[in-house]
Amino acid sequence: MACIVLVEDNAFIREAAAGYLQLDGHTILEFDCVKGVADTVRRGVVDLAILDIMLPDGNGFNLAKQIKEIADIPLIFLTAKSSESDRILGFELGADDYVVKPFSSKELALRVQALLKRYSQTARQGDDVCAWTLDDNVLKLDSASHRLSVNGEELYLTDAEWKILKYLAVQEGLVVSRERLLSECLNYFFEGSERTIDTHIANLRGKLGSSVWIETVRGYGYRFAGARNRSD
Repeated sequence: MACIVLVEDNAFIREAAAGYLQLDGHTILEFDCVKGVADTVRRGVVDLAILDIMLPDGNGFNLAKQIKEIADIPLIFLTAKSSESDRILGFELGADDYVVKPFSSKELALRVQALLKRYSQTARQGDDVCAWTLDDNVLKLDSASHRLSVNGEELYLTDAEWKILKYLAVQEGLVVSRERLLSECLNYFFEGSERTIDTHIANLRGKLGSSVWIETVRGYGYRFAGARNRSD
């Protein structure tokens, strides 16, 4: 089972969530503030982090930035903030899911289970190394090590970004709708609008260094523009 960091200053919410997650066999490291979280992640024992946004000595958004600089682990924001702008900011910072208070501990446990499963499957899926070419540029996806490189330069992707990019790439230039990307890449436990996909695509384009890899098909969705290298 997973080792999970749970950062929540409300003791009742934290203890209830931790108790339910422990029933699933997870080890829960509880924090009521930002202090000490980054050092814990740096030790390399954490598989997933659940972060409240409003904390007594900081906020979850800044903490998420620190964590993503240290480790490639999935993040869930746990917060009373429910506006679309807050959700989009969370995804821009690398969050994989967003749970709005009040919530049931069972729902949180299901989201954790789905995210851990998705993350694990992404690392194990077939076709270990695949490459695509666009003009003189080469993009490689290594599923076994969960790594992406463009022209030999390794780039970091969140789990959601990885799933979306690979799903688009293996469609061989077909147009994929936002609804399909939401369903196939983020699964039914995920509650998000089509703008969520747009945000992930924007993040992907920024990391790839160009918008040409992923084309926008207005009124429908997106298409990957690279051509598969069949020799890989």
